[in-house]
Amino acid sequence: MTGKVFIVGAGPGDPKLITLKAVEAIKSADVVLYDRLVSKKIVSMIPKKAQKMYVGRDVGDDYKHQDTTNDLMVQFAQKNKNVVRLKGGDPFIFGRGGEEAEFLRKHKVKYEIIPGITSGIGSAEYSGIPLTHRDYASSVVFVTGHEDAKKTKGVVEWKKIAKSVDTIVIMMGLSRIDIISKKLISGGLDKNTPVAVIQNGTTDEHKMIKGTLVNISKKINDAKIRPPSIIVVGKVVQLADKIGWR
Repeated sequence: MTGKVFIVGAGPGDPKLITLKAVEAIKSADVVLYDRLVSKKIVSMIPKKAQKMYVGRDVGDDYKHQDTTNDLMVQFAQKNKNVVRLKGGDPFIFGRGGEEAEFLRKHKVKYEIIPGITSGIGSAEYSGIPLTHRDYASSVVFVTGHEDAKKTKGVVEWKKIAKSVDTIVIMMGLSRIDIISKKLISGGLDKNTPVAVIQNGTTDEHKMIKGTLVNISKKINDAKIRPPSIIVVGKVVQLADKIGWR
């Protein structure tokens, strides 16, 4: 007999944005394996009876760290424990939740997926940026700016993305924004296309700067913006001045 693993999204930062179902899973857990971007207030929800383990990855950490997390999930489940794998944002949006589910299925461990609000949506909405809008954007894409270290070369087709979608949400792209901006311009986007960069979205440290493709890299450096941050490219960024509510 084995326990069950719940792969849970904790949301983008504001602890009040976690779902009721996620809270239920945390409260009933025997073990919680939590990531770096899970807020301290959500970590404090973990009951004292549960074993909690930090398994977060930081920028630049060895990708093999994930192997240890996978093994822990299986080991605890095989001891008939209910395990919560707690992730910032949504587990299936650049959260490796799909890989973890595959690993659990391979090892015949029961699991359940509990969605969370991804930072790409939550941070934008807390900044007054609607990622779609009838007048400005009928399409949106979520794309990583930091690809797997195991890949020998990047596979994101920035030049093709440039003219194929109205709003581009870039996750983990801060360190490469200069290169990405140049590729988007090369792909046909106007150099004056609005760009917003949102740091620590939805939290008390929420911070946004705005610019254009041609100057956003300098503005990031001047404002000392740091991860975790998301980048939004497109006309919808202009609406932040009009409907921003924070």
